[in-house]
Amino acid sequence: QVQLVESGGGLVQAGGSLRLSCAASGRTFSTSNMGWFRQAPGKVREFVASMKWSGGSTSYADSVKGRFTISRDNAKNTIYLQMNSLKPEDTAVYYCAAGPTLFDYWGQGTQVTVSS
Repeated sequence: QVQLVESGGGLVQAGGSLRLSCAASGRTFSTSNMGWFRQAPGKVREFVASMKWSGGSTSYADSVKGRFTISRDNAKNTIYLQMNSLKPEDTAVYYCAAGPTLFDYWGQGTQVTVSS
């Protein structure tokens, strides 16, 4: 099993920045893929960004390219999501996810609210 704990959410004005963190524990050798998803009220959960633990290749949703950056700290088994130039439409619960191939493990989510 892998446990994921997110932190760093909050309320920010449009144009501001936040950094989310996701700490992994347990069978972390299974977390070859890690990523971030989000779910806004009344909408389906959507992909935001992902990173392969080995090699560090990244992928981003078109809606966040150029504004969000995913990164990792190997020693802390932690990934981050730096979110800049935030927009009201970025308001959602953000979830960290991980797994060996698919995203099998999920965190509890952290709320991000962007005011206009």
